[in-house]
Amino acid sequence: MLERRFIDVWVEGELSNCKTSSAGHLYFTLKDDRAQLPAVCFRNAARLLRFRPENGKLFRARGRVSTYENRGEYQLIVEVLEPAGLGALQLAFEQLKEKLEKEGLFRPERKRPIPAFPRKIGIVTSLKSAALRDILTILKRRHNAINVLIFPAEVQGDAASLQVMEGIDYLSRSTDVDVILVARGGGSMEDLWPFNEERVARAIIRSKKPVISAVGHEIDFTICDFVADLRAPTPSAAAEIVIKSKEEIATRVQQLEARLESLMKYRLSVLRNFLSGKIGSRGFIVAENRIRRLGQRVDDLALRLEQAGRGRSFIRTRAHRVELCHQQMAAAIHRTLRNWHQSFARIAHTLDALSPLAVLERGYAICLTPEGAVIRSADEVEIGSDVSVRLHEGSLSAKVISKNTRGEEKF
Repeated sequence: MLERRFIDVWVEGELSNCKTSSAGHLYFTLKDDRAQLPAVCFRNAARLLRFRPENGKLFRARGRVSTYENRGEYQLIVEVLEPAGLGALQLAFEQLKEKLEKEGLFRPERKRPIPAFPRKIGIVTSLKSAALRDILTILKRRHNAINVLIFPAEVQGDAASLQVMEGIDYLSRSTDVDVILVARGGGSMEDLWPFNEERVARAIIRSKKPVISAVGHEIDFTICDFVADLRAPTPSAAAEIVIKSKEEIATRVQQLEARLESLMKYRLSVLRNFLSGKIGSRGFIVAENRIRRLGQRVDDLALRLEQAGRGRSFIRTRAHRVELCHQQMAAAIHRTLRNWHQSFARIAHTLDALSPLAVLERGYAICLTPEGAVIRSADEVEIGSDVSVRLHEGSLSAKVISKNTRGEEKF
């Protein structure tokens, strides 16, 4: 009588004692504050559930009443199970989101940067979708030389998540694309559900290339958005983000070129001034005069050799001596230049260290009498005397109003 009368009923209650058998059947109890009802959801129906039943949550079950003769009790054979108050899809979404978030897959530091100038863009979407047309139109307008590789995939229905996963895996492992776009237009939660499947999320996570999620409208959020390296509010916005326009690139190149040219001119000007100051220094003049004298001696030796040559043997002997002298002279010139260069470096270093201008640059000053004599002691001036104070930059005119001759300095 029970089985004939209660063939299609809805029962709402708190789920408890939930367990899954090795065969895949789901056993649980629905209860409230007055009664409880054993229930079983066999494997064929249980595998269609998009969420994970949790004890303590309120559920609505649809099915038929049956009896289990071995234990002498009645039970509910469940065909449909859904959360009470919260839709099944929404619950599945929240559960998967919580699971992936605990694994740290939403952390910003895990996200990969999107390349600024991708050479080839991979797109996973339906060939018939308006999203694809919008993306291609914007890419053509902004940069018509960009290469695009499309992996056709259904974006709605039971097979959609599997095809989207295969598309991401293929573009990541078997192609030379620099970035992958996963795109679909707007729709209901049921329409967008393939992008909430865990298999799609795992494919994005294991992708070797950065992934941009461009699913739905700006108000739509999917699991794909959370795990992707970048979320675009719409497919059109994804196309705007993934590649800069030719005009933007050209402007940026011109700016960098102008900046580089300016820096090079400044650097050359600094080096030119430095060399101009060094070439006129005494060290270079002395070295140049030394080289000239040595060159003149070479000319003298050559002339003497020419005048003294009166026979072949004599000429050979003199030629050998000239060659030796030439080698010795070259070695002497090299040593002399090296010694002068080292001496010049030491003198320049000493001059820089002893220069009074360097002392003034560190904050010190030189006091002078009106006649220009350096004042080294307070006894050399009288109170009321005029003095001149030489600074690193400019000078001051001052009058002595007091002095201290005991050497007690105050700073």
